[in-house]
Amino acid sequence: MIVNSTGTGTLGRVGQFMGSPDGIPCMADGHVTIARADHRTLHPRFSYYWLVSQPFQEYVYAALVVGATNQIELNRERLGEAPVPLPPLEEQRRIADFLDTETARIDKLVALRLRQRDVIRSRQRAHTERAMGECASGEWTRVKYLLRVRPRYGVLVPVFEDAGIPFIRVNDLLDLEGRASGLAQIPVTLSNQYARTITRRGDVLLSVVGTLGRAAVVPEELVGANIARAVCSIRLRPDVDPSLFVAWIATSEFERQALLATGSDSAQPTLGMEDLSNFAIRWPTDAREQASVAGQVREGQQIHSDLVRRTDRQLALLAERRQALITAAVTGQLDVTTARPAHDRDL
Repeated sequence: MIVNSTGTGTLGRVGQFMGSPDGIPCMADGHVTIARADHRTLHPRFSYYWLVSQPFQEYVYAALVVGATNQIELNRERLGEAPVPLPPLEEQRRIADFLDTETARIDKLVALRLRQRDVIRSRQRAHTERAMGECASGEWTRVKYLLRVRPRYGVLVPVFEDAGIPFIRVNDLLDLEGRASGLAQIPVTLSNQYARTITRRGDVLLSVVGTLGRAAVVPEELVGANIARAVCSIRLRPDVDPSLFVAWIATSEFERQALLATGSDSAQPTLGMEDLSNFAIRWPTDAREQASVAGQVREGQQIHSDLVRRTDRQLALLAERRQALITAAVTGQLDVTTARPAHDRDL
């Protein structure tokens, strides 16, 4: 078994190594811990389910240490002392067989919901592209002609403190309004060194390093914040609707141009400000039509976003069900010898 030992979000994540397809030996780096079951007393598949169970995950977070660089890590000595339930091997095998069947059923539902979410997002993109493509006053132009000033990268090397200026990073763009109150903060003096990227009302923020294309309009409560190096500030002309511009960033036309501009990057893709300024965009030149198109796009986004939220809620419930089932089985709360197969319960 492989247990992720550093970082946040994925700390404690467990995987089973089944061997490389070509038989070439593999090595693990220092960010993971190898856990090898003693087959005389512990069934490998049972050990996997124990490692992903709720009691073990709680133990993982009780065994944390923080390194000299503030990197969260697992204390491996305490990890090795983690208690493991040891029912007879035959019972471990029965539990593992039961969980193999039940989790496969849940995983199939998860895969269907993920596919459904992808379809919803594809339809949202198609709705935006159709609305922008069919506008009568639409004319091709360069992004730079829609801007007040050139796009700017943010703070190169941030320093964090408890009471300072809100600092917006790439992942924050996924839900900028929802995360506004919990953002990391940087010193006022550091923010002032990057005064050109201090946020203003109506600014569009775009991820330009690594994960390209995440975008959001600066909400009122984050006016005066600053941004990371992997985020750029786009300050539009007063007559350019920022929400419609953000919607365009989610289209296949923006994606195509971003791929062309970063296709030669040998490491993580980085979108240059000059390249971004020269992207071609079909923009409605008539103010009334621009407002109408923006309204159509926002209405479509609302409908599709509601559907995505419902799908995400279903995915969360499936994850909770999977975790609860595993925990109940490996801790003896569920007697798998009397549990009916899934196909019987569906009748």
